[in-house]
Amino acid sequence: MLNNKPIGIFDSGYGGLTVFRSIIDQLPQYDYIYLGDNNRAPYGNRSFKTIHDYTWECVQWLFKQGCPLVILACNTASAKALRTIQQRDIKNDPEKRVLGVIRPTAEVIGNYTKTNDIGVLGTDGTIQSGSYLLEIEHFFPEVKVHQQACPLWVPLIETGEYDDPGADYYVKLYLDQLLARSVKIDTVLLACTHYPLLIDKIRAHLPAHINIVSQGDIVAQSLLDYVKRHPEINEKLTQTQSRKFYTTSDDTADFDHHASMFFSAPVKSKYVSVK
Repeated sequence: MLNNKPIGIFDSGYGGLTVFRSIIDQLPQYDYIYLGDNNRAPYGNRSFKTIHDYTWECVQWLFKQGCPLVILACNTASAKALRTIQQRDIKNDPEKRVLGVIRPTAEVIGNYTKTNDIGVLGTDGTIQSGSYLLEIEHFFPEVKVHQQACPLWVPLIETGEYDDPGADYYVKLYLDQLLARSVKIDTVLLACTHYPLLIDKIRAHLPAHINIVSQGDIVAQSLLDYVKRHPEINEKLTQTQSRKFYTTSDDTADFDHHASMFFSAPVKSKYVSVK
């Protein structure tokens, strides 16, 4: 393992696999390790400190597997842990890089709107952090951002109930609350990597003119640009198309079943303890 230098992909559970799928589609040549901290998921309603501590433990584990570059494919971890990891934990270690999903999304989201009114759907943790408000304002100060927490969507998805007719009630509930904030919203960002699994229901309950933006392709394109701009990182990354999956849940069969839905391909994982 240590002879390889894979890209690490981290998420608190399954959602990051939708981003991982897009990354592989655009950068298939690299080696990858995916780690889901399913034993401690969900992260959405935990404190900043707890989310940082959990995320940092997982990032360190990925570093130990030889990853010089780690992607936090999780909005909650990106919102509540990334800054501390970048500015404190790895500040004096130029050999290691950690990137998130919020900044690359904020860099382009303003290009999707004509009315300059955007809706952001996310977990309680992501919404309460205010990260999207700050980042989008930095890149698109003219854009007005309307946030809506959707606390029941992740449980519906992770229990496999997202396809059930009953899920429509909760999808419509949060979308109606978001749209009530402004009649000018013409773009809705799915600021949780779980939410693409609900995209058909979301589309059914939104007016046809509203753009729905998922993060997978955006993050993948950002990573492609990053490795081009940082040849010193790119030259460290091995390219044998190796893909490994790990979970902190000791029920790997359950993880594999759910993960395959998010990844759109069969997944075979191994259990790991990050402590």
